[in-house]
Amino acid sequence: MSKGMKFGILGVAVIAIGGVIAVTAAKKNKQPTEVRIESVAKRDLVASVTASGQVAPHTKADLSSDITGKIIKLTVKEGDFVKQGDFLLQIDPQTYQAVVAQTEAQVANAKASETQAQANLNQAQANFRRQSEIRKSNPNLVSDDQMEQLKTTMDVDAAMLDAAKHNTEQAMAGVTNAKVNLEKTTIRAPMSGRVTRLVVQNGETAIQGTLNKDAATLLTISDMSVLETKVKVDETDVSRIAIGDSAIVQLDAFPDTTFLGKVVEISNSSVKGTTTTTGDQAIDYEVTIRLLNPPKDTKPDFSATAKIITDSRKRVISIPIIALTVRENQTVTPSDTAQRPAAKSSTSKAVGKKDVEGVFVVGVDNKVTFKPVKVGIAGEKHFEVLSGLKEGDKIVGGTYQAIRDLKDGTLVRDMKPADTKATGSTKP
Repeated sequence: MSKGMKFGILGVAVIAIGGVIAVTAAKKNKQPTEVRIESVAKRDLVASVTASGQVAPHTKADLSSDITGKIIKLTVKEGDFVKQGDFLLQIDPQTYQAVVAQTEAQVANAKASETQAQANLNQAQANFRRQSEIRKSNPNLVSDDQMEQLKTTMDVDAAMLDAAKHNTEQAMAGVTNAKVNLEKTTIRAPMSGRVTRLVVQNGETAIQGTLNKDAATLLTISDMSVLETKVKVDETDVSRIAIGDSAIVQLDAFPDTTFLGKVVEISNSSVKGTTTTTGDQAIDYEVTIRLLNPPKDTKPDFSATAKIITDSRKRVISIPIIALTVRENQTVTPSDTAQRPAAKSSTSKAVGKKDVEGVFVVGVDNKVTFKPVKVGIAGEKHFEVLSGLKEGDKIVGGTYQAIRDLKDGTLVRDMKPADTKATGSTKP
């Protein structure tokens, strides 16, 4: 066989192999994409916001001492129920009793000085009257200098009496203050409730609460009849919550039971949130939920998770959350003007085009077409459809990967049940 014939046969073989590869690739490209096909149906939807926090009594009192001293008597223990006015503990009163005795002695001394000053004034006034009468009867017996001296003495004694009276008042105020401090050595319950925290024991020293509030706290009394949980809600969700919204609360201490709650307060200012992975500070707002039927064994600081019901719909057309996708730079038509705009993209859009939310509708030929839809509230797994679809329409309901890569005209086929995998609820 000649050399040219060999090259000819080799060329034919290469062409044949290339043709087989091309035919195989063409067949492969015509293979339908496996998706999960679902029918648009009516469902009951409940929109909610979930947040976590801790249980706390609506009313509680952190008791601290207004004076410093050693605790010599403690009559309660943690968990005890007390009534308003009940005796709780005694701080050593000896120092304050001594101060009371000292100030009372000062009052007695001031009163004695006041009596003496009054007597001196009375004497000076009597002398002045006698000399005045003598001067009237015989002016030569009493000179002007003598009368002036008597008048000065009387004025001085009057001033001394006034000063003595003020000293008495000051001493009496000292007694009052000393007695108040003495009363502060006895700590009584300011309200009825349960002792939920006891920090001190007999023999320890109580310090003034104005010096260090945390260190000065002796015990905490809580009214456990009204319990609340304060949860932190992200700024994107708090606008959907209103006072009076109902909530379902689960306590970690009672994992098999849920409890009813009601939103009673929404903070007007943000609280410090967590830092995201990008370094941004999350902005949260505190929402207070009152528990309507808490168990008797509930204790403060129990961990709680609240599901706040913000809206609900009965028998509305809905689609799986995962089915809703976004396609960029879709041509805007008059019918699209009512569609909800998607999140802004950093990429500039062509004039007359925008991002549009929608689903892929499956036609009779099993080819998909992207159709914009307008959605309402979001339930746990489904969106409410306001416009764009009707009950019974066939749409692509998964998977996430398949929906992300779909284009108009793509041929699809329904997955076998065994091929269906659980998918997340994140919109592609």
